[in-house]
Amino acid sequence: MFSERRFLNGPQGALCTTELKKKPRWVFERADDIQVFGYTADGTDPMRAERFVEQNPGVSARFPLIERGLTKADCLDMIHDAGIELPMMYQLGYTNNNCLGCVKGGMGYWNKIRVDFPDVFDRMAAQEREIGRSCIRGTFLDELEPGRGRYGSEDMSCGPICQISIPDA
Repeated sequence: MFSERRFLNGPQGALCTTELKKKPRWVFERADDIQVFGYTADGTDPMRAERFVEQNPGVSARFPLIERGLTKADCLDMIHDAGIELPMMYQLGYTNNNCLGCVKGGMGYWNKIRVDFPDVFDRMAAQEREIGRSCIRGTFLDELEPGRGRYGSEDMSCGPICQISIPDA
């Protein structure tokens, strides 16, 4: 998809969001539907919810996690307490469970991908050069300095909520 369209991401988001989320939703949605989104009450999610409402006039939307003041940590804690295994990406210390090699990831994300999934990193670096555009504002992955970005090297293999969920952990 990226090579065909010669586009990775931009101010309006990534092509995959439209192709894999929005277009399928448009096929099935009805005018009287209430669309429910799992945006949390922290981070950029409240702004994403506001932007959705602004950009989709007439669409009835609900954001129950925001309405209840639930943060991502709260949700991960509930999943952990229910005995549900967190997705692999959370277990590896990633802050989202996006597609592996997400074009919306920043420098820290891509440096973590470089370590955890070098083949994915190399494939995207080559694809960037083929397209002539970078997924990180002006920095091609093959020029990205190791250590740049905000992902730490701490071991979060049991998931980001372990310290909260397990007393005296």
